[in-house]
Amino acid sequence: MIAGFSITSLLLILLAGIGAGFVGYAVGASSLVSYPALLAFGIPPVLANASNTVGVVGTGIGGVMGARKELKGQAVRSITYVVIGAFGGVAGAFLLLKLDPSVFEFAAPVLILLSSLIIVINPRGRMQAKQAAADATAQLKHIEATEATEATEAAKRATTPTAPHRPPEQLVQPMSQDSWWVWLGVAAVAIYSGYFGAGAGTLALAVLDAAKIGPFHKINALKTLIGTGANISASVVFIIQGAVDWPAAIMLCIGCFIGGYIAPSITRKIPANIMRAAAVIAGIILTIDLGLKTY
Repeated sequence: MIAGFSITSLLLILLAGIGAGFVGYAVGASSLVSYPALLAFGIPPVLANASNTVGVVGTGIGGVMGARKELKGQAVRSITYVVIGAFGGVAGAFLLLKLDPSVFEFAAPVLILLSSLIIVINPRGRMQAKQAAADATAQLKHIEATEATEATEAAKRATTPTAPHRPPEQLVQPMSQDSWWVWLGVAAVAIYSGYFGAGAGTLALAVLDAAKIGPFHKINALKTLIGTGANISASVVFIIQGAVDWPAAIMLCIGCFIGGYIAPSITRKIPANIMRAAAVIAGIILTIDLGLKTY
């Protein structure tokens, strides 16, 4: 036994972390897997949520490491989002710790159901489809323009293999062009991340996409920064307040990092709808279970 956990239990938490990291990358809802797993091992809701926040830091770190290319040239915006995420995470953490535990127990089923509904609506999938259409249109226009200006070299190109034409990379708009409500939305997502966090990544994507800040792959990297900043700062608060179950949090964090790291190569082979449906079903089951216990 280690701090009340058997080796088997810790290994199961590790596996849950791998699943959470995988789901976090795939549908932006790590906590729909990791939080229920901690509850299943008898950890009280508030303590489980705090430990879960520490654990899912691994998902964020893995995501940021894998998104260096997308974040290149966005130093100012990246730092800004991390700072907003950090302050929001502290605010959310204090709300969790200072409010009566019954408030969180009452709100948790509602928040989980909201996260499940967000996945059903699937703003992330809509954004990916829209981005793919935009890329295809840009590619077509680029090819047409190139063919028009290089008509005299048609014969040469017919006999000489050439690399496919690529449109100029789409950039993120300057921060000065962001609408005022974007900052409120980012701050709200950060506070939510510190308080509970399930589905926060999907919410962040929805805010950034509505603001037309940039192409999907870039705002997907930016939303990871918001969540990572929030989770790290909230984790510091929880640690200082002694609200973390360390064996569970450490094993969960390791698992989340592994899951987030291996997810890209695996998710390419699994239909997104299958992963999304699994997350939604898990969320609904958990909502019903917690609702029956709370209400």
